[in-house]
Amino acid sequence: MKFFCASLLLCLCATRLVAENPAPLSLSEPQQKFSQELATVFQTLEKKNAAAGAGADGWLFFAGELRLLSLGRFWGDDARKVSRAHKPELADPVPAIVDFQQQLKARGIDLLVVPVPPKAAVYPEKIVAGFDARSVDAAPVLHRFYDELRAAGVEVLDLTPVLLQNRESEGGAVFCRTDSHWSGKGCVLAAQAIAENVRKRLTAPPARKDYVSEWKEVQINGDLAGLLPHEIQKPGAEKISVRVVREKGTGAAIEPDANSPVLLLGDSHTLVFHDFLAEHAGLVDQLAQELGFAPDLIGTRGSGATPVRLNFYRRSLKDAGYLAKKKIVVWCFAAREFTEATEGWGKAPIAK
Repeated sequence: MKFFCASLLLCLCATRLVAENPAPLSLSEPQQKFSQELATVFQTLEKKNAAAGAGADGWLFFAGELRLLSLGRFWGDDARKVSRAHKPELADPVPAIVDFQQQLKARGIDLLVVPVPPKAAVYPEKIVAGFDARSVDAAPVLHRFYDELRAAGVEVLDLTPVLLQNRESEGGAVFCRTDSHWSGKGCVLAAQAIAENVRKRLTAPPARKDYVSEWKEVQINGDLAGLLPHEIQKPGAEKISVRVVREKGTGAAIEPDANSPVLLLGDSHTLVFHDFLAEHAGLVDQLAQELGFAPDLIGTRGSGATPVRLNFYRRSLKDAGYLAKKKIVVWCFAAREFTEATEGWGKAPIAK
């Protein structure tokens, strides 16, 4: 018994030492060069008060995403050094994410965190010539962070592999060239990956509905064009393809279902193509097509970090039985929020 207690004590001490002294992040030479070049690009844009930069072949990139990919460790003790959070105590995203997961788990609800990869992690050669994302990981620190979350009990669905695999498919690029969001093709791929994960978790899905879909070309004016430095010529409209989904027979649009066991929660990636830039072709529409039922939706065009969780809390206050209807929360937001969310990562209740 004494031996067991001593062994247990040693294990606990070792765990504490690992937590307090995390293993260093080791980057290859190409990864270090990529990070350094992105840092230079970002610093140049910041001096010009520009929030977006131009890459090769008409590709535009959001400055905050370039900054994220240029940073080292951004969680734990390092968070305060690099986070854009106005309050240093809210800089580390890990405590808030783990707390959210634990609150949901206590009510029998699974959490699936789905960060949207930075565009430059999928098309790095468009901003740093010669970098090949198919052979070298363009976001090693971000992927290490996902491992940290998983070790803390948080399920993370990393979309990077599926987007990389399909980045040159016949359906077009997986990100818009001139906009900060994924393309119609990228949105469908994300929905398919999420749906595969959800189906494994949901033991009693709602009765299946039939949907029909068709690909349609739309013209968009990307949000990054207006954020470029003044001396850069602004690109024109961009044509992309989106998959429009409707109910079979009636042709009715997909409506988020407040009674659905699946809640889609997040930033504008949950809304794009559903109610702006296009209609009936957003992530909630694609999930309905893939799952056979419509999820619920709480989305915001603002930050997907803390504000959207507060909206979730407000919804539960209005409906006392709201949380009892949910089995899975899919939390989807731009990965740049881990460092760029100015309001930080505060803990938020999910119910009274």
